[in-house]
Amino acid sequence: MAEIINLNRELIKGFEPGRPVDGHKNTFGQALICAGSEFMTGAAVLACGAALRSGAGLVKVFSEEKTLNAISCNEPCALLELRPDNTAELLRKANKLCDKASSVLIGSGIPADYKNMEALVGTFLGRDINVVLDAGVFTDKSDVLARLKDRFKARKTPAVITPHIGEFARILGISNSEVAPDAENLASGFAVENNVVVVLKGSKTLIATPDGKIYVNDLANSGLAKGGSGDVLAGLIAGFLAQGMEPYKAACSAVYIHSKAGAAAADDVGARYMLPEDLIIYLPDGYSEAGWRD
Repeated sequence: MAEIINLNRELIKGFEPGRPVDGHKNTFGQALICAGSEFMTGAAVLACGAALRSGAGLVKVFSEEKTLNAISCNEPCALLELRPDNTAELLRKANKLCDKASSVLIGSGIPADYKNMEALVGTFLGRDINVVLDAGVFTDKSDVLARLKDRFKARKTPAVITPHIGEFARILGISNSEVAPDAENLASGFAVENNVVVVLKGSKTLIATPDGKIYVNDLANSGLAKGGSGDVLAGLIAGFLAQGMEPYKAACSAVYIHSKAGAAAADDVGARYMLPEDLIIYLPDGYSEAGWRD
């Protein structure tokens, strides 16, 4: 039976990464955001915006031209890198980017038929950087998680995956209705077997770790049930990982702070009206609720 721990302020306060006053941008790491596509530029904008406001020193977006244009208009602090379509050139550039990055997020806003998904995920998993997998990775037609299972298991530092229940059901090859009643056991079993941190998103979000623990965040908020909320969460996790946080601590902190930011937004403008970009605006409330000082 997995150990179940409820997320709370004191726990998350203890996870706060150090922020020395004499630090510089390289002190706080670089998050690489491999996200976005021609018709889903917003996912990259949201993930990038959250990562920039996580405390990471640098955020670089690795994407196609239309997405990079959207980033430059919305987040001028971000660094930009064009994502080649040619597989060999893509992997050469991805490996070079990994030399400077301390974390990478891949999947947000990338379509299921992206031809280079498996090669790109495999490249990132093979490097000594923290990895977050989101969205397009779980809908990819080549079943990346199953095909790269050995790479997940071989990692010294577990990757973080962020599926919602529908995506997790697809990963497991079962129906949504089979996941919900047994979510804790299924998430924990997958995390232990595959050496990953599973962030199973829902009205009650679970964070399952490779050592058999399950952290629970049950702050339900219908205002988060909108496309884009998960992109903000994934970007926040990547930003925390860039600063050297352990994967489970980064995931737990991001889930808690994201939910508290959402609660603040809902209190101010209402769950019906709020948008995922409001989560970024209300992140200071999330940090305050977590007891993070800086």
